[in-house]
Amino acid sequence: MKTLLMCDALVGSAIAEWLLLNYPADLGAIVTTSENDTSRAARKKNVPTFVFESEEQLTEDLSGLAAFDIGLLAWWPKLVSPSILALSNGGFLNTHPSLLPHNRGKHYNFWALVEQVPFGVSLHFVDAGIDSGDIVAQRVIPYGWEDTGETLYGKAARAMIELFKSAYPDIRSGQISRTPQDLTQGSLHYAKDINPASVIDLDQTYTARALLNLLRARTFAGHPACSFEEDGQVYEVRVNIERKST
Repeated sequence: MKTLLMCDALVGSAIAEWLLLNYPADLGAIVTTSENDTSRAARKKNVPTFVFESEEQLTEDLSGLAAFDIGLLAWWPKLVSPSILALSNGGFLNTHPSLLPHNRGKHYNFWALVEQVPFGVSLHFVDAGIDSGDIVAQRVIPYGWEDTGETLYGKAARAMIELFKSAYPDIRSGQISRTPQDLTQGSLHYAKDINPASVIDLDQTYTARALLNLLRARTFAGHPACSFEEDGQVYEVRVNIERKST
C-alpha cells in the first residue's frame, strides 16, 4: 500500500502525525503547503516529502516516484490538477467537513446553521465536480442553539480526524464501500457567497429564528461577523446564546 498524503492545517497535520506513527511504511510521499512540523517529522521517517510550489513542479516531483495506490487530501486547500490525480491508481479521497451532499464547497459551518440542515463530516472520492464524488464514510455531528460557526468548525475538525482514523484500515485493505451522492439534494456554495449572505437589511423582515441562525453562523472570533449599515457607518453583530440552567 502506497499512499500519497497532501495535508494542511490542524486536521492535515493530525492525520499525518497519526499515519507516521501507525502506518509509516504506507506513506509513499507527503506534500505540505510549507516547511512545518509535518514535513520535518516526515523526513525523519525517511518519507519522501515535498512542499507545494506549483502544480507543474509538484507533478514533476511526484512523477519520479512509483505509482500510488491511493491519494488523500487532508484539509488540502488547493485544487488538484488531473495530472496529479492520475498519479494514484486508486483515485483520491478528500476530507470534507459537511454531511454531503449538504453544503458542498465553502463555508460549511456557516451554511449548516443558516440552512438548518444535518451537519457532519465526510470522506469521499474526488471527481470532476466540487465535493460530488462517491462517499466512503460519514459521521453525523449534532448541534443546537448554543453552537456558532466557530463551534461547528471545531467539532468538524475533531470529528474528521476520528472519522479518518476509523476508516483508514478499510482504505488500506481495499475494502472501501462507495455510495454515490444524490446531487438533487443538499447545496453547493462558493467562497464569494458568504459576504452577501451576511449583510443584514435593517428594513427587511426576518423571523427571529432566521436572524438568530444567521448571526450565530457568522460568530467566529477573529473573523468577520454579520454586518449592517446606517448613515454610512458599518456595524458588525455577533451573538452569544446560552442555555438557561433550571
